[in-house]
Amino acid sequence: MATFEDLKNLLGEPRFLWSDPTPWTELEEELGVRFPEDFRKFSDAYGPVLINNQVDIGHPSAELGNLGRIIRRTIEAWSTAPEDEVPYPVGSAPGELLPWGGSSSGETLFFHVPEEEHENWAIGVYEHDEGTYHEYAMTFNEWMLSYLRGEDMTVCSRNFAPEGPFYAQIS
Repeated sequence: MATFEDLKNLLGEPRFLWSDPTPWTELEEELGVRFPEDFRKFSDAYGPVLINNQVDIGHPSAELGNLGRIIRRTIEAWSTAPEDEVPYPVGSAPGELLPWGGSSSGETLFFHVPEEEHENWAIGVYEHDEGTYHEYAMTFNEWMLSYLRGEDMTVCSRNFAPEGPFYAQIS
């Protein structure tokens, strides 16, 4: 199982550590969902962040890269998309796809919200240029570690970080 320490070993020390849980609580109450703990920890440590000049992840406290604004805009944009673009509705309810990030190479990154509390979250990636959706039955940490290692994922980091993973704060 991938850990936050595994991610930190590849990316380096985070430059910013959010500590106030209030913005998370407010966003989760608004959306009616509790984000996976590993995602919250990563976003608190690094967010808002651009990883390998490709994957962007927001944070609910940030002015630029505000996660709540990103989620609301993405859900709104998907509300007009053809129903067969992705296999599940886009939103924050159980069974829906909750957007949490995007990429400069044209992907939207989702959490597939579990139907039941005891079920695991999954990571979904929609490739806009290909019009395809891929789902990975793994945690955020596992998906991010695979991405950072350049493993065979839909969003591949090799072309964007040939010398190894890096990040930049969104400011």
